[in-house]
Amino acid sequence: MTNNNTTTASPARWTGMLPVDDTALAVTDTGGAGIPVVYLNGQFATQGYWRRVIAELGTGFRHITFDERARGKSLRSADYSFEVAVRDVDAVLAARGVDRALVVGWSYGAVVAAHWAERNPGRALGAVLVDGAFPYDWLDDAMEKRIRTLFKRLNWVMPLLRPTGLTPRMSAAQQAESNIELGKLSRTGELGPVLDAITVPTRYVVASGTSFGSRGDEQEQIRTGLDAVCERNANIRVSAKVAGNHSTILRKDFPAVAAAVREVTELSAR
Repeated sequence: MTNNNTTTASPARWTGMLPVDDTALAVTDTGGAGIPVVYLNGQFATQGYWRRVIAELGTGFRHITFDERARGKSLRSADYSFEVAVRDVDAVLAARGVDRALVVGWSYGAVVAAHWAERNPGRALGAVLVDGAFPYDWLDDAMEKRIRTLFKRLNWVMPLLRPTGLTPRMSAAQQAESNIELGKLSRTGELGPVLDAITVPTRYVVASGTSFGSRGDEQEQIRTGLDAVCERNANIRVSAKVAGNHSTILRKDFPAVAAAVREVTELSAR
């Protein structure tokens, strides 16, 4: 396996808080001499979601995970925009002394990973996008209203769940705005050109069925947006279509995600 880490000595394992702008991010770096892999979480998820994928891949890789702003153990911020989510990837990699890395993102994190890979063709070894980053015009006025209503209904229970780490330290309105921003970024005219411009090996692992807040076959329709992307860009392919749904894919189908990481690793070494 090719070692793409730019440091000469194998870095030691590190866990701690990384100051960034007005906040601090909880970061875990397993260290080692393997290819650095940075994992990008679902919109309101935490780095713990990746533990099965990491265990499946083992010590041949250097695994870097972190909680996004106000998620998990990371602190609150005045800015939860998509652009800072992309910039925080750079901040984490810089702090850990990593120049080139393979990015793996699930759901919201898949969109972050796609943007980072497109913007950093010389630094991205490849990308694995897990049931996210599908260009599709799913956000309209009715959907925006649905999103705001859903998070407003959840507002009362979120403070009760925050001590458990199951919900972010963001208000319901902030979470709704983040979801609406994701809808705008996912439009065919917005996300399509980003995916078309990716020049590194990129593999999708696609779930089946529904996701939180979706109805009927909405999520399956959204996934069809990937078909045209694969036709246009030879760097992008579907590694696996799995039985698990959007919420359970990292828990039930982690072997398929790990296999996609290995596939991209082999392609990037050619």
